[in-house]
Amino acid sequence: MKALKIISPGPFTTVQDRGRFGLQQFGVPPCGMLDRHAGDIANLLVGNDPDAAVLEFTFMGGQMEALDTFCLAVTGADMGMTINSTPCAAWSTHRVTPGDRIHLGGAATGCRTYLAVSGGIDVPLVMGSRSTYTGARIGGMDGGILKAGDILARGKGRLSDIPEAIPEDLIPAYPSEIVLRAIPGPQDNFFDLDTFFNVPFTVTDKANRMGYRLQGEAVTRKPGMPKSIISEPSLPGGVQVPEDGQPIILLAEQTVGGYAKAATVISSDIPRLAQAVPGNRIRFESVSLETAHEIYMQQTNAFEKLKKMDLQAKTWAAMGKAFFDDPVFCQRIEKYMLQV
Repeated sequence: MKALKIISPGPFTTVQDRGRFGLQQFGVPPCGMLDRHAGDIANLLVGNDPDAAVLEFTFMGGQMEALDTFCLAVTGADMGMTINSTPCAAWSTHRVTPGDRIHLGGAATGCRTYLAVSGGIDVPLVMGSRSTYTGARIGGMDGGILKAGDILARGKGRLSDIPEAIPEDLIPAYPSEIVLRAIPGPQDNFFDLDTFFNVPFTVTDKANRMGYRLQGEAVTRKPGMPKSIISEPSLPGGVQVPEDGQPIILLAEQTVGGYAKAATVISSDIPRLAQAVPGNRIRFESVSLETAHEIYMQQTNAFEKLKKMDLQAKTWAAMGKAFFDDPVFCQRIEKYMLQV
C-alpha cells in the first residue's frame, strides 16, 4: 500500500530497522536505527513489531504527503511535527488520511527523529534487513537517502481509534552534557585511563552514522605501547584512540579497524550518543561487564512488559516518572500490573 510521498526529504533521511547482522566478515556493517529506544517506541505506538522499518531523520525533517489512511508516531529529537500546519505532539499516535501534509522542521533538542507508520515502511529486504547503508547503496530506498518524489509503501498494520501517547514526564531529555557508561578495554592497558574517565570531551562536527569524533585533553599512551593494532572487528560503542589521543566512538557503519580501543560504550547508552550534536559535552563513566548486562536486561524486560500493556495516556501516567534509565522500572511495572 502506498503510504507517503516525499515532498522535501531533509538533509539525511533514510529507512532503518533494527539492523543487518552476521555479515561484518563480508564487509557489510549492521546499520539500523542509531537510537533504538526511540525507534522501538515509535513502532510500539503504532502497533508494529520492533523489527518494522521506520524513517530516521538527522538534524532536520522534511515534508511528506499521506497517500493512504494510517497511524503514525514520531519520537526522538523534537522537530516540531505539524499535520496540515497544525502542531501535533510527538511520542503520540496520529491518524492521517490521503492528502494530509506532515512536516518536520529542525531539531530543537537532540539529533535524530524517528517516524513509524502502521505496518512499517515497506521496502525490499536486502540480506535480511530493510536498513539503508548508503556507503554501499544497500537496502532502504534504492540504497540511498530519500529524495523529493520518492513514494514509500507500508505493510499491513492496525488502525487505532484511541490516541496513544507517552506523557511528558516519560519523554527522554537530550541534554547538552551526556554521561556514557563504558567498559574498559579491549586495549585499556595501552592507555592512561585517568584522563579518559575523568575529563570531558566535546563532540566535533565529524559525527555521523559511522562514528563520533571527540575533542578534549589527549588520552595518552603508556610508554612502549604501540600506536596501532592489527585490524580487528569493530562494534558499535568501541572507543578508538588514534595517535593524536582524541577518541572516536564507533557506531553502526563499521566492520574492522586498526586503532586501539580504550573502552566500549555499553549498548544501552548508544541511543544517548545518537542524539548528541556537535558542541555537546561527553563524559565517560567506568562500569563492569556484569553491570552492563544488568542494565541491558532491565531495559529489555521493561520493554517486553510495556508491549503487553495498554498505551493509552491514562495507563502511562500511572507508571510514574521513570523509563529506561530507572533501575527499578521493571519492579514498578510489575507492581502496577498487579493492580489492574
